[in-house]
Amino acid sequence: MNEYLTYKKFNSIEELTDFKDLLDQNKIEYIVEDTSPSVDLTFSGGNFFDKEIRLKIRQSDFVVIDKILEDEAKNTNFELDKDYYLFEFTNEELLEIIEKPDEWSKPDFVEAQKILNSRGVKITQTEIDNYKKERLEKLSEPEKGKTRWIIIGYITAVLGGILGLFIGYHLLTFKKTLPNGERVYEYDINARKHGQKIVIIAIICISLCYSYKFFIK
Repeated sequence: MNEYLTYKKFNSIEELTDFKDLLDQNKIEYIVEDTSPSVDLTFSGGNFFDKEIRLKIRQSDFVVIDKILEDEAKNTNFELDKDYYLFEFTNEELLEIIEKPDEWSKPDFVEAQKILNSRGVKITQTEIDNYKKERLEKLSEPEKGKTRWIIIGYITAVLGGILGLFIGYHLLTFKKTLPNGERVYEYDINARKHGQKIVIIAIICISLCYSYKFFIK
């Protein structure tokens, strides 16, 4: 299903404006969700950085917008200051930017290639494509569920707690979004099996608890 997924997060509408303009220019549909706290942080003592605005686009547009941003960075002609921080990076550190483009901005990704090229290290498009493929394979690997949370899930499920149900459901169903928009399970099959068992136990125990209270009354 080509659903809308979070592509990028911002701390203010102002930060979002330029990005929205780019999407509008390329006729890419999007949804903006403001998940900021509804109370005034100044008086509540909250953190300003709790403010979060999510930009969602269709799964199929993840790759499209990545290409647009990369092309824009390549076509932007400007001379970097000599104190630009990437100039201090070693070749190995610059190569890591190319290997993990999802952790860096598109301008940094493009400039890393230029700097390496100026140092005599030529990175071909084939190599870049291979790095992206390897990165996606790495990110798609499921994690093992943390043992302590699995144990807590079982314990709270047996005690009839809602927490156990939440933990089990999270282990069983939670998915992560890859840079290309693909959705994959966060946890491996073993953790998801534990999640399924925890959910079943929690539902049974919660039902028994409520039934017991009902009949006692």
